Amino acid sequence: MKHTLYPKLLGGYLIYGLIGFLIIATFTYHITFDYLERRDAANLYRESALISSNYAENYFNRSTTLEELRLQLSTLSSYLSGTIWIVDTQGTILLNTSSSNSSKTTEKIADFDVTDFGNRYYQVGTFYDYFQSDMLSVFSPITVNYKVRGYVIIHKPTSNIVSFANNLITLSYQTLALLFVAAFVVLALFTYVVYIPIRKIAKGANEYASGNFNAKIDVHSNDEIGYLAASLNYMANELNTLEEDQRKFVSNVSHDFRSPLTSIKGYVEAMLDGTIPPELQEKYLNIILFETERLNKLTKSLLELNKFGSHGIMLDITDFDINATIKTTALTFEGSCTEKHIMFDLILSGENLYVSADMSKIQQVLYNLIDNAIKFSHANSIITIETTEKNEKVFVSVKDTGIGIPKDSIKKIWERFYKTDLSRGKDKKGTGLGLSIVKEIIQAHGENINCISTEGVGTEFIFTLPLAKEHD
Repeated sequence: MKHTLYPKLLGGYLIYGLIGFLIIATFTYHITFDYLERRDAANLYRESALISSNYAENYFNRSTTLEELRLQLSTLSSYLSGTIWIVDTQGTILLNTSSSNSSKTTEKIADFDVTDFGNRYYQVGTFYDYFQSDMLSVFSPITVNYKVRGYVIIHKPTSNIVSFANNLITLSYQTLALLFVAAFVVLALFTYVVYIPIRKIAKGANEYASGNFNAKIDVHSNDEIGYLAASLNYMANELNTLEEDQRKFVSNVSHDFRSPLTSIKGYVEAMLDGTIPPELQEKYLNIILFETERLNKLTKSLLELNKFGSHGIMLDITDFDINATIKTTALTFEGSCTEKHIMFDLILSGENLYVSADMSKIQQVLYNLIDNAIKFSHANSIITIETTEKNEKVFVSVKDTGIGIPKDSIKKIWERFYKTDLSRGKDKKGTGLGLSIVKEIIQAHGENINCISTEGVGTEFIFTLPLAKEHD
């Protein structure tokens, strides 16, 4: 079963709300109630201490009567919303502000023991079952001549604390609701900004995995997700192009191997069955040899191009004189130039011009470019080879005045096995791999090569090499 991300996000959102509710209902409520309880107990203790020192002490000193004390404490009792007791050490209630009985009748608290308060000055409960509901009871001793004569006890219903705590918790729930709404807005924004684009990217990736590279991911945000979508679209386009190139490559390889093999097979069969007489066999054996050399050259070129295409290509970088290398390479074409009456015009910068590169690989580049220039040049023409030094770079130009390259074919000449329609009639021995090898070598050096051509006027190839910093 496929699990999607959105239900997890929605589940996390609901869990967030539930956890927030549970925290407020338990932890927050408990902390709030304890705080209010301690606060009210502290306030009541201060009042009980004042009553003990200012009022109750006068009663035990006989300087005031019980009725006078009752009148004084009744108003304070109403202000505190509680009940004030004066109790002697035996637990007898001498004064109760909630009672209207002013007779001499007293009431004793059963099992009264001030140590039941423990190390605190207050307790919460029914106070020896005297009350029907929980009360916050605070006591303060009445001391006369350094002797405890009684206690001031103030009782206040905890319902007031509970009511106040509930009001605060209600505010907390309202705050939680606002946070929940804010989280929903964030979730909706996240859905629009992140989740929906991710779903589109996932759908596009599935299309690419199934081989449909024409599918496009419609995400255009200016962030990492937009960059990822653009990268995947670019990857799909490159894979689609690569797949098409692979089909063309296989088709071209098959064609270039099939043609000479068919010729070789046909001539050999004709020799074996006597169709070609013995006196003509030497002629056709030379044709078979020519086709065999084509196959051998094609195989070597493919192996070399495959080696250049790997990232592990090794270059033997040395400092050498590019002018001398051009002269030496041009001399190897003396026979071809003589046959077509072609001349070289060497415009070389300085007597010596040192570059830092792999000499054998650059010789191969020069050989392929000059070979192409001779193939596609008219008879009695000139091929110009020029070197120029600029900005720590050496620019090498090979220019002919031949048939040129059509404008729509200039970008395709670097493809493997590609041949323009104009060149097919002139390039009988070519494999269509020479310029691919040239570009691979130049790029392996971290340099660039460009082509400038006008159909019917000529073609110029220009590549760069790094200038050698030090040389003998």
